Amino acid sequence: MARTTGSRAAITGPLVRRAALQLFARHGYAAVSMRQIAAAVGVQAGALYAYTPDKQALLAGLLVEHMEDLLSAWGDGPDAPPMDRLEAFVRFHIAYSLDHADSVFLSYMELRNLNPENHAAIAALRGRYEDALTAILREGAAAGVMRLADARLTTMALIAMLTGVTNWFREGGRLDRQAVADHYWGLVRGAVGAG
Repeated sequence: MARTTGSRAAITGPLVRRAALQLFARHGYAAVSMRQIAAAVGVQAGALYAYTPDKQALLAGLLVEHMEDLLSAWGDGPDAPPMDRLEAFVRFHIAYSLDHADSVFLSYMELRNLNPENHAAIAALRGRYEDALTAILREGAAAGVMRLADARLTTMALIAMLTGVTNWFREGGRLDRQAVADHYWGLVRGAVGAG
């Protein structure tokens, strides 16, 4: 029997993705086997192929899902002043990253394991998100409220800095989420020459 008794596609498919996400984030994509994913879900290894063609497709699917969810969750207010939009981006990115730390980790650490086609698909989705921040920065520079030498480079630096919060932040630690977001907003203001 390929499935554990009581297993159903509508339940097992999401369990496969959740188990893969957690195992990839904890041990790294290359170190995790389909057999380990199957064991975490409670199905035989062969049953996984009813939900994904292979491990590469599983990783790519997780990264696409993360980026599409991120893009869907981000709502820019294009009519707001650039500094307000930048603050909203900073606070959104930190909160979203902390709420989806495993997905964020995969999105940055496991790109190297994607085949060229899947890598290009993820890069295109990431580019859309980065473009949203770059547009804010360019509008801020044009309005004279930000001083930037290179908006695209600033985008990459800010996203790396904001995403890095997932490496050290722990709930119940010295700083709560609000304090972290406030501090990072101050850092970002300085980075864009807004003081």
